[in-house]
Amino acid sequence: MLNDIITSQNIVRYNGHDFVEEEDDIAVESALTIIVDGTEFATMVCTPSEMQELVVGFLASEGVIRAYHDIKSLQIDEDRGFAYVDLINKHSIQKEFHSKRFIGSCCGKGRQFYFHNDVKTAKTVTTKLIITPEQCRRLMKKMQESSSHFQQTGGVHNAALCTKDGIVVSRTDIGRHNALDKLFGYCIIHRIPLKDKIIVFSGRISSEVLLKAAKIGVGIILSKSAPTNLALSIAEELGITTVGFIRGNGFNVYTHQERIQGIGPLPSIIGLED
Repeated sequence: MLNDIITSQNIVRYNGHDFVEEEDDIAVESALTIIVDGTEFATMVCTPSEMQELVVGFLASEGVIRAYHDIKSLQIDEDRGFAYVDLINKHSIQKEFHSKRFIGSCCGKGRQFYFHNDVKTAKTVTTKLIITPEQCRRLMKKMQESSSHFQQTGGVHNAALCTKDGIVVSRTDIGRHNALDKLFGYCIIHRIPLKDKIIVFSGRISSEVLLKAAKIGVGIILSKSAPTNLALSIAEELGITTVGFIRGNGFNVYTHQERIQGIGPLPSIIGLED
């Protein structure tokens, strides 16, 4: 074992000419079951790091808590894969909107969204933050250069909370939603002000990812990958600037382009698919 989130394994690699035996770095995947007030709430497949942040961010995203002081106690048994949470308000979980569920690490298929909770926790963003094209490119480059676990394994997603000038905190997980929950948890625990913050992300901007950004309260999300049409519709409605395909010197701006310096007015994307 190299550390908590990377292990090693002997493999056979084909180099185009020969088969060579060598040791390879592999991303660690484990299950974490969250018990809230004595009742099993969810089992998450995740990278076993920053688990306190993951649990806090996930519960906030699900609408179970609004602030860190809503939690009376939080204990994590890493060896057995359990997180035990006691809430101040024992009636804060409405069972008709939550059920015990398994949340996988695969992109897009494991997560479930309950629209009632999304309505309750997603925020319309009104930040006046404006960034330059060069800042978009530079922040993406900084996140990628700082992602040592991806460089070692190629098997994790990365998310970073940034200002215009650099990275405040970055998190890694095999599940892209988990990486964002870790950021959310960090912000809640440390009471990070978010009006001047940006999320830089390694994966596709799905509707789930976009809703995570809205729940965190960040108005700009930068990605090296593509968005989905549902994500863009939600972004347009909630006031979030989405920038994708940040690679080399170029990128695409999809929604609320007024926060990217140098872009003039463009028509809304809503209805373009009809």
